[in-house]
Amino acid sequence: MEGYVQIYTGNGKGKTTASLGLALRADGAGLKVYIGQFLKKGNYSEIKALSRFENIKIEQYGLGNFIKSNPSDEDIAAGMDGYKKLCEILKQNKYDVVIAEEANVAVLFNIITEKELLALIDMKPKNVELVITGRGATKKLIERADLVTEIKEIKHYYKQGVTARVGIEK
Repeated sequence: MEGYVQIYTGNGKGKTTASLGLALRADGAGLKVYIGQFLKKGNYSEIKALSRFENIKIEQYGLGNFIKSNPSDEDIAAGMDGYKKLCEILKQNKYDVVIAEEANVAVLFNIITEKELLALIDMKPKNVELVITGRGATKKLIERADLVTEIKEIKHYYKQGVTARVGIEK
């Protein structure tokens, strides 16, 4: 089976949820899935849930130190280590689906470069489905992808002061 490059981007809620749904579908079909989470660190609900699936491996590359400010040198180093890990994962070709969660945001914050993310696409084996998530996908990344879904925010309760809830947003 040929693998393609998918991008889930946009300002709306649901990019991670969509990629995790794909991971569950792939697991149900007996496919092996690797998820690398840029920026995140912590025992999010998806970490707990996905630990129950032997065909899904999830690792976090973030330090959890910044959300909308400039990343520290340590944040950048952790993200670069994660990028190198994703390169290694693709070169090993042991997974059918590889998800680079929040990789677009990692580019926006200069943790990795657009050129590096494009290189990740270039090194993708033909049989691997590569999914890249996060708001702010660049024009070049969108052009290189086979499927791009933009998730658009129409209305969000966050603007009324509702914070991330366990099991729903985190």
